[in-house]
Amino acid sequence: MRVIQILTVLGYAFCFVGFVLSGSERGSFEDFNVTELEIETEKEGLLSLLENDAAAASPSLPKPLMVPLTLIYGAASKGAVCLDGTLPGYHLHRGRGSGANSWLIQLEGGGWCNTIRSCVYRKTTRRGSSKFMEKLIPFTGILSNKAEENPDFFNWNRVKLRYCDGASFNGDSRDEAAQLNFRGQRIWLAAMEELMSKGMQNANQALLSGCSAGGLASILHCDEFRDLFPRTTKVKCLSDAGLFLDAVDVSGGRTLRNMYGGVVNLQGVQKNLPNTCTNHLDPTLCFFPQNLIANVKTPLFILNAAYDAWQLQESLAPRSADPRGYWNNCKLNHALCSSSQIYFLQGFRNQMLNAVRGFSRSRQNGLFINSCFAHCQSERQDTWFADNSPLIANKGIAESVGNWYFDRVGVKAIDCAYPCDNTCHNLVFK
Repeated sequence: MRVIQILTVLGYAFCFVGFVLSGSERGSFEDFNVTELEIETEKEGLLSLLENDAAAASPSLPKPLMVPLTLIYGAASKGAVCLDGTLPGYHLHRGRGSGANSWLIQLEGGGWCNTIRSCVYRKTTRRGSSKFMEKLIPFTGILSNKAEENPDFFNWNRVKLRYCDGASFNGDSRDEAAQLNFRGQRIWLAAMEELMSKGMQNANQALLSGCSAGGLASILHCDEFRDLFPRTTKVKCLSDAGLFLDAVDVSGGRTLRNMYGGVVNLQGVQKNLPNTCTNHLDPTLCFFPQNLIANVKTPLFILNAAYDAWQLQESLAPRSADPRGYWNNCKLNHALCSSSQIYFLQGFRNQMLNAVRGFSRSRQNGLFINSCFAHCQSERQDTWFADNSPLIANKGIAESVGNWYFDRVGVKAIDCAYPCDNTCHNLVFK
């Protein structure tokens, strides 16, 4: 079993993925400035850091392709701007050969902001302003341009759409007093218009993907993405680590539901949620994938760790629900969980399996739910496609997603319960 070690500082988790440590292996952590990485809320902080480093490659692998940022200059006239009013952006690496007319869109994740205070802070980071976005980012995992790292999608047009709104590309409102632009839906529309003009309108194959908050976005926008293309275009969607559950936390409360309520109400999300859900459920509940996936018409693949590392940290056992720190050691390292804590986590896994039961009955949909303590497995090279990548029934993630997308074989892969899987790349916090 492989572990990814994560350093915690001042109560926050700082993940320097790319140093995959197991047994006696060691890697040196990158230098960092704590004052630059302090996050207004732990919820946003941990998720943002997990996702930001999910694209890092293992030091044993070749240097990844670095792709420049492109700003969408026509976006401002449409009101499609980041939280601070700056232009949204994306990274595009052109396809070639047989993939010249195939497109893969990866929606970046990075948490949410649910209060004026957290959104004001967020606009001073790359999650709320293109002023702070990296000008070059690595394309690894599902974004890699190497056949030996990404066998099915390496030569496609591959796009990383940057996330700077804080509501999974789904809000549409503005707070004048705080000078906050909640324009995720407009950013989505402007980006799709831009990419269509760059050649995506000629696609014969397309895949909308996303990690974490971007994985939620890929579910929310899946049918919209399908509607961009003629029926002759093969279109599917992939949600990685986006199956956020409306779960009861260790105190009996609903931490994530409360947080999502703030996002939906603050950012004007309700108007963009599917009416197949909002016509019978509260809008906050319609931000949870478990209440959406049954009505997604486009083929959808759900990739998720059954013991999702972020949900354990920030939904199930956040500090607010565990003020005495009973769960601290378990959250840092699953091997330190007590039998009663493992029992609680098995209940979370059962809730996840119940959430996808109806979804999995459709032949067009796909599943890969492994019993790992992980988060975001499609952008990381070591989990996406490598010699020791996670497996279910001897099939890895890249092979499973490819088999499903190209209709080579149906994929409904659900792992046995922890601790049976010795192929996991589990996240361990220090």
